[in-house]
Amino acid sequence: MKIPTDPVTLATPFFILTVILEIVLGRFGVLKARYEARDTGVSLTMGLFSTLGSLPIAGLSLAGAIWCYHHRLFTIPMTAIWAWVLLFLAEDLTYYWFHRLSHERRIWWAAHVNHHSSQHYNLSTALRQTWTGGVAFTWALWLPLSLLGFPPAMVAIQKGISLVYQYWIHTEAIGRMPRWFEAVFNTPSHHRVHHARNPRYLDRNYAGILIVWDRLFGTFQPELDEEAPRYGLVHNLGAFNILRVAFHEWIGIAQDIVRQPRHALGWLFGPPGWSPDGSRDTSASLKAQWAARNAAAAQPASLTPAAEPAE
Repeated sequence: MKIPTDPVTLATPFFILTVILEIVLGRFGVLKARYEARDTGVSLTMGLFSTLGSLPIAGLSLAGAIWCYHHRLFTIPMTAIWAWVLLFLAEDLTYYWFHRLSHERRIWWAAHVNHHSSQHYNLSTALRQTWTGGVAFTWALWLPLSLLGFPPAMVAIQKGISLVYQYWIHTEAIGRMPRWFEAVFNTPSHHRVHHARNPRYLDRNYAGILIVWDRLFGTFQPELDEEAPRYGLVHNLGAFNILRVAFHEWIGIAQDIVRQPRHALGWLFGPPGWSPDGSRDTSASLKAQWAARNAAAAQPASLTPAAEPAE
């Protein structure tokens, strides 16, 4: 019998056992874990069918990787330790930009939004994966790695390692790690910020494994004791219909394009919330409103214009 080499496949029994363990320990108050049965059901179902959803496009992505490798610039040996170290850094940087684009451009947000749709934050949330990432061609961002000379199988294994690492950071049961670890690696604390809908926390901490990319590119935000993360979307769905969770943003894009086709490129590639007249909330506008409220609240009373006396 062939032993699977896909890290995600190997880790699946661990995922199931630890979700059950977190539910049980959370129920008895041993650790902090909030679960809601319908929400957890959606997360697990999304995870179960995410692989099936990627199958129709899997052949195309594999063919693209093989074509790139056939035209590679260098030949990088899969057996060399230095090659794995280099791939670790290159793949993790690729993941950062994939993740950032998935928040900053609506067409890729449509494929990613379901992962953020839970108002709870627990290990089952990590399994709430996309059904439409392949259709959105997010896999194409990894093709340059094979063009450089990394074998497609090597890239696939490293991508799996990254996904397995990111599983454990979806929890409220772990507070902060040692300072040196928080400085270098993505942690539950950093990723709680990423899943929060507080304006201060929006669109921050895109890291896969290394948080250093966020520090380098100016998207890092630490979790603050005085502001607990509130999870979910800016406008939560308020429903557990799995088809709505999976496809609501795609439907929204289609409706916008049908209504105003001349703005199709904006509806597709503008930031989530973009509209021609600026009437909808984007991450940037929500942050600006939050900053303005904070500035007004911090203004000394003596600088606040006094009300005119009544005549």
